[in-house]
Amino acid sequence: MNKRAGLPVKDPESLNLWEWLPPEDARTNDLDQKPLDARGANWNNKDLGTADLRKAQLCRCDIRGANLSLCQLEGADLRLALYDHQTNVPEDFELRTSGAVGPGAKLNGAFLNNSDLRTMDLRGAVLLGSYLSGADLSGAILDGVSMAGSDLRAANLRGAMCRGTRFGTCEMQMADMRGCDLEQASLDTVESIKGADFSFCTGLEQGQIEGLLARNADELDCWNPLTRTTTRKSLESLLAGN
Repeated sequence: MNKRAGLPVKDPESLNLWEWLPPEDARTNDLDQKPLDARGANWNNKDLGTADLRKAQLCRCDIRGANLSLCQLEGADLRLALYDHQTNVPEDFELRTSGAVGPGAKLNGAFLNNSDLRTMDLRGAVLLGSYLSGADLSGAILDGVSMAGSDLRAANLRGAMCRGTRFGTCEMQMADMRGCDLEQASLDTVESIKGADFSFCTGLEQGQIEGLLARNADELDCWNPLTRTTTRKSLESLLAGN
């Protein structure tokens, strides 16, 4: 009998809810479960030693600065895991094509809606046609990244570094671009900037700003309820500051 619930235990191998811990609480010194379910775990700057992570569920793990160089990662699911230049993996494991997010990641068409990507270094990543609506990219480094065809509706890019970023055919309705560094960024072919806020952006040349202000009134005069301004006013404020 289960003394707490007063119910018979039918299967000794069934889940014990009294001892169960959520996957995100998986610790690096307690990896006995096979295959391991550590979805969302924070292993930032941890040394995983020789852990057996074959077929492990590591979605959304934070492995920035982590040492997995001696781990067995065959079949591990690393989709949306966060890594950086300090993350170490075995030489024969291709982290950039694993679905994980970080510098050099191949994320064409990836579903990253509402993801928390604050301050992420994404230099060298490929995000063609990716779904980033509602994602938080504030403070992220997106220098030179190609985002053509991506969905950036209602995305937060406040203070992001977007030098040389290619935004061709992006949907940017209601995007929060305040304080972005847009030096040499390509914005002339974006699908829509309706309701987007460009206040305090740097790096845009006067001709680029005037080109954006030549778009139709439906885009420019749309009120952004979050930042409490229109796209037109945010762009005109940049001209006034030049």
